[in-house]
Amino acid sequence: MGNGLKKFLQNKNTVTVLGVVAAVAVLYISYNARVRSAINPISVPYAKETISPGVQITQSMVGTTEVPPSMIKGEVIRNQGEVIDKYSNADTVIPAGSLFYKRNVVEKEQLPANIILDYPKGYVLYNMPVNTESTYGNSIYPGNYIDIYLKAVNKLSDQQIASGDANANKIMLGKLLENVKVLAVKDSSGQPVFSNLDETRTPAMLVFALPEDYYILLKKASYLRTFDSSLIPVPTNESLKDNPGNLEITSTDLKNWINTVTVWNGE
Repeated sequence: MGNGLKKFLQNKNTVTVLGVVAAVAVLYISYNARVRSAINPISVPYAKETISPGVQITQSMVGTTEVPPSMIKGEVIRNQGEVIDKYSNADTVIPAGSLFYKRNVVEKEQLPANIILDYPKGYVLYNMPVNTESTYGNSIYPGNYIDIYLKAVNKLSDQQIASGDANANKIMLGKLLENVKVLAVKDSSGQPVFSNLDETRTPAMLVFALPEDYYILLKKASYLRTFDSSLIPVPTNESLKDNPGNLEITSTDLKNWINTVTVWNGE
């Protein structure tokens, strides 16, 4: 019996037939697998309501539906986790019943006006010019807290200097504000510095929000050209605390001095 089987398998015709049968079986199995993958529906998220541009996508806005894979074209998002709590792109309206596409769903930081989502009502946005050096080698991030120091030179007139005024040309330096939350760090073209880690962007502005009277005070301090004034951001560890400190003015003397050397004190 063993010899008969051996002779049977050694027969060239037999080997050819078995090879053909095996090839047909593989093709059949592969074909059926492709057919099943094309027609067996998969679950994908869709919009239960129309979503306007720049809106946060909440769980109540998202449903799931069964769709044959062959009907999915383009970069369709297949996982709810890639949609919920993200935002519709600024140039996108997602219609009710539509599937979600990758270009239409973005992180908050990728929205051009994302900073308007983060500051309290009644506050005013402030844009502080910075560079790589003043941000400590690009180490100040959105969500960090900073203190703001004021440096000014007490420049006196030639007559005051001649009279021997001891304060002539002395530098004033002190902390003006503390616990300022950074909302955005942007480059000179207004693009978020940290939105794309594949690109190296140079910081040009820190954006944060202040009560209006603080805003006016800081603006006046930045305009004191005759005193060669400058505002200096200093990062703190407030963002690491469970309850960050309150935003407040830390030097009444600096506040009074700024208001004294300017025409209008905002009050």
